[in-house]
Parts: sequence; C-alpha cells; structure tokens
Amino acid sequence: MTNDPYGRGQPDDHREWGQEPPSPPATWSPYGYAAPPEHGRPTLGQDAYGPVLPPDRHPRNGLRGGRLAATVVAASLILGGAAGVGGAAIWTSTHDTVQSSPVLTQTGGNTAQTAATSSIEKVAKSVLPSVVMIDVTGPNGEGSGSGIVLSQDGKILTNNHVVAIAGRTGTLQVAFNDGSHAPAKILGTDPLTDTAVIQAQGVKNLTPATLGHSSSLQVGQGVVAIGSPFGLDATVTSGIVSALNRPVNVGQVSQGNSTVYPAIQTDAAINPGNSGGPLVNLSGEVVGIDAAIQTATDTTGQGEPGSIGLGFAIPIDEVLPIVKQMIKGETPTHAKMGIGVEDAPSSAGAQITDGAKVAQVNNGSAAANAGLKSGDVITKIDDHVITSSDGLVAIIRSYRPGDKVTVTYERGGDTHAVRVTLDSDAPTQNS
Repeated sequence: MTNDPYGRGQPDDHREWGQEPPSPPATWSPYGYAAPPEHGRPTLGQDAYGPVLPPDRHPRNGLRGGRLAATVVAASLILGGAAGVGGAAIWTSTHDTVQSSPVLTQTGGNTAQTAATSSIEKVAKSVLPSVVMIDVTGPNGEGSGSGIVLSQDGKILTNNHVVAIAGRTGTLQVAFNDGSHAPAKILGTDPLTDTAVIQAQGVKNLTPATLGHSSSLQVGQGVVAIGSPFGLDATVTSGIVSALNRPVNVGQVSQGNSTVYPAIQTDAAINPGNSGGPLVNLSGEVVGIDAAIQTATDTTGQGEPGSIGLGFAIPIDEVLPIVKQMIKGETPTHAKMGIGVEDAPSSAGAQITDGAKVAQVNNGSAAANAGLKSGDVITKIDDHVITSSDGLVAIIRSYRPGDKVTVTYERGGDTHAVRVTLDSDAPTQNS
C-alpha cells in the first residue's frame, strides 16, 4: 500500500503515485478551470472510488431517454489568466494544527418546509453575514468564489475548485459582508466531493451559518442561493428545488477518479463566482453548497458560461462528516465498493437495462467479499435506483465507510440482492 501525493492510499500495483501532476496549459477547460486535454472525460479502468467512464460514453445525469447537449461546469470565476491545478487536492504547509473547531451541528428542523414561512428578504438578511467572497491568486491565474462561515474564529467552507487556483504558492483573500477583509490559509481540501475548508486570519466574532438537513428537501420547495457571481458580492437569487440526487460529474480529479456527487438541482440563478456559497431553505438553513451549472454553450470558446436555470449544489448532509475531518486536520475518507464500472450497454434490438455494469472487481474489496462479479449490472443501492455509472458513484459517496447497503443487481437475466459493507479509501485500508 502506498500513498498518492494527495494523501490517499492505493494498491501498489496501481499507476505510480508520488509524482506531481503536470502543470496544465493555459487553456479553458469545460470544467471551469485550465486542464490539459487528457483531463477531460475519464477513461475506462480501475477506480478505487467507483465508476470510470469509457472515452466514447458520457454521463446521462440520471435522465432517461436521451442525453443533455449542455455541459456541466464548475461554477468558479476565472478573472485573469488560466487557473492552476483545477481539481487537484492541496495539502500544503498551511495545513497546520487546528487551534479551535466549530461545533458543526445541524440545528435546523428535519422536516420538509410546506410553505414560504419566511420572506426571501428575511432569509437574505439572516444569511448574508455568514457568506463571504474569496479572491484567489495562483501561479497560473486568479479567480473568485464564495464561502460559508462555519465558526466565529473564521473557519469557512467552500469548493475545492475555488481554492485549487492557489496551487501551492498562491494566496487567498476573504471579503466579509461588513466590508472587512482578511487573508486566509487552507485547512483541508477534498477534490472527490469538491469541498474545502479555509481559515481566515486574525478575525473573531463572525456569524456562523445555520446548517440544515438536505435530507428534508422536497422537489418544488423554495430555496435561496447567495454568493458572488462574476465578482458581484452579496448577490441573492431564489428559486425552487428542481430535482434531488441528480448525479453530477464535473470532471476527472486524478488517476481516473472523478468528482461526482448526488446534487440538489435548482433553478435559482447560479453563475461563475457562486461556487462555495450556500443554498439555503426558506428558514435560512444551509442545505447545500453551490458548485456547478449546466450550460448550453461551448465553454471552450471565449466568454464565461451563465445560468440557464440549471444549477447544482452539493447536499450538506453528505459532506458534513468530511468537513469535520478537514477541520480536525485529518485526511478525508470516502466509502467505496472497490469496483470499476461503466454505463450498462444498450443497443438497437437488445434488451435495455439501465444501471452500472461492473467492469472489474478488486481483490479483497467490499464488492468481492459480497460476491459481485464482472458483468453484473447494478440497478439499485438500497432504495436508490441506479441508471448510470455516474449515478452509482454519486450514491456511494453519499454513504460513509462501514455503512451497510443492499445492492440489487442483474446477472444472467436474473435479479439478485446482497448486503455489502462499504470499504474506506483511508491509506490504512486494503483496496
């Protein structure tokens, strides 16, 4: 077992670790940051965290009967030059011992909101003091995003793709709602969930956001997004929850692993620069982290993508354990099955089976111990219907290592179900 440059353990027979990824050329990628062409779609192969897609297939984003022509992009704002490492994790000398930790408690009620019990202006007034703008400067460019205040002493939650622009030598500057500014350092990053925690320096008596429960959301429920689109700080937009558990793939991180999560879809306007800001319910409770948008334009050309009413936020319930790990200075861990998968094949004249086809099973993995084999098509995880490989990745990442799940799969025309105890990708664990 060896460690990769970003602190994750992998089998010794995996591709070589220990080498820094090459610096990307100064080009705009479909994912909102500079990346070399080979960092586009993942290719089929071994993936300790879940599915990898073959080069000729694209995620269906959980939709049946066709694919979206638009592109999902990270909602960061590139102000000048090309951004740096993009989705790569950052574990630098700034990853010091945490002096104090916020008590991250979801104090919001765990019941769905039935009506707009509070006006949007009241929501904005209560949440704006807890939202910041983050300016990032790195060796290959600069950018801007948003963040959520977690503690009075300046711990702030944002997206990994926002702070990744800094690389190892860049700087972060936080602008608060009262007009004050402070430098910040990175406490921890997690590229697989596109989250990061930073520490603003020399601040006190900040207003922490109230964390709610994303599990209580219902389609059609009112939500509000707050952030700094295109550098316009303290911007408030509103809409509804358009869909839940939408598998969103914003690109390859490294070594075949993709940033995929079960997103909250909303029509509240989310634009470049909103990344890292909160999606809140009408009680002012943070239920998601604004992270990506769907765009109907080709973002490889000039200009920035903009909102077309399809925005995506990372559910707070799924990432809160990882956020707590980063605040403690720990390497984030994720659940895994230990398989490589692809979208279930479908062709004219053949029976169409929605799901994730197992392409490879790692020896000694959770999947192997449960009896899963190459060629099996996974159609459900617990009560979650799986229609694509991205859908499987997203759902598995919503669980924690050690959780037990029921995996429903098809083999030889028959349907089977088996209980699987999910592995951890911690360096001390076997793959």
